[in-house]
Amino acid sequence: MDRLNEDAGLFSRFRAVLWRPPRAHGEEIEDRTVSFLELFYDLIFVVVIARATHHLAAHLDWEGVYHFSVIFGLIWIAWLNGTTYYDLHGREDARTRSFVFAQMLLLALIAVFIEYAATDTGREFALAYLAFLGLMLALWYGVHRQDSPEYASTTRRYLTAMVLTALVVAASAALPEEARVAAWAAVVVGWVAGMYVFGWITSRDDTPSEVIADESLVERFGLFTIIVLGEVVVGVVNGISEAERNFETVATGMLALMIGFGLWWTYFDFVGRRRVLHEGTNVVRWMMVHLPLTLGIAASGAATVVLIEHAGDAAAPEAAAWVLTASVAVVLASLIVVTASLEDSRRFPDIYIPLQIALGVGAIATIGVGWWRPEPWILIVSILAILVLIWWVAVIRWMGLDNPSEALAE
Repeated sequence: MDRLNEDAGLFSRFRAVLWRPPRAHGEEIEDRTVSFLELFYDLIFVVVIARATHHLAAHLDWEGVYHFSVIFGLIWIAWLNGTTYYDLHGREDARTRSFVFAQMLLLALIAVFIEYAATDTGREFALAYLAFLGLMLALWYGVHRQDSPEYASTTRRYLTAMVLTALVVAASAALPEEARVAAWAAVVVGWVAGMYVFGWITSRDDTPSEVIADESLVERFGLFTIIVLGEVVVGVVNGISEAERNFETVATGMLALMIGFGLWWTYFDFVGRRRVLHEGTNVVRWMMVHLPLTLGIAASGAATVVLIEHAGDAAAPEAAAWVLTASVAVVLASLIVVTASLEDSRRFPDIYIPLQIALGVGAIATIGVGWWRPEPWILIVSILAILVLIWWVAVIRWMGLDNPSEALAE
């Protein structure tokens, strides 16, 4: 009997210390930083995105771009759900770790089927993705069960969106290929539109807006941006490895790698780790515009593979030229919205307004380069020149401030 009581006491202590319920809304951890568990979790998306991008590089046409965009959207929605759940409700305990590792197992399974999800392995991908949604639905429901009245309506709407998503994905497993991809596209569009409506409703009721877009979540979005920037590196390495390795090929690849450097420079100088303005639907807009931004970066990495393979051609392959330039233009256009969503855009209008104008002009100029379609290395250098000029416009304004170091404060 004493041993049974001792075991029961140990189990109770385990639950009290290591298997606690999720943090409630508003239960913030002061000065929380991204944990090692979150970094480990993000690593699984390196594999997932790499496999999807590899398929795009091998099928660089408009149908391939459409399929990749839809599948990347599903990946991003999965990442958003896992990330926001951990940021708002996770703890440093065995329960949180167990459920994060369970998500990673399911994401690894998704990665197995993602490369040909639009064709041969679509049903398997849908079922794996459905399992991930089921797990996230259970976790969010656990939050809803303990919510205070002021947050109950918010989580109820979110759970409704999760249930509808799961139903569509489940039904898609029985559909033919094109109808299946169309159903997934509807899920992605529905999430983007739904999040905007969700943000609008939340901004009009009394739910505090501080529950999202805190410093740790801003950092997580920056880390995901780094993950997709890594796909530019992967694209360059794959391109050089698969092509004849002469001077022209290697030089074109190194120049293409610098596109990733240029995008990193602009994002992390003027967006990364900067506070989001909590006003109206601004937080939701900041979050959702990261979808086309990161999609564009990942797609540009796939386009570099083909450009490197055709480094010696008199003109860049049409599909690769358009995918690369359109992808970079989408990134630049997305950065206009993202930068406008920051507190610093209000604090330092002399920097951010010229930057946003330069981003818009740069997006148009980049499309012009795609229409021009010169030799691959000239096309890449032209894009690099545009990125450098955009960054330089903001830096000139920054150097003209009375106290330039203030604008660099994180």
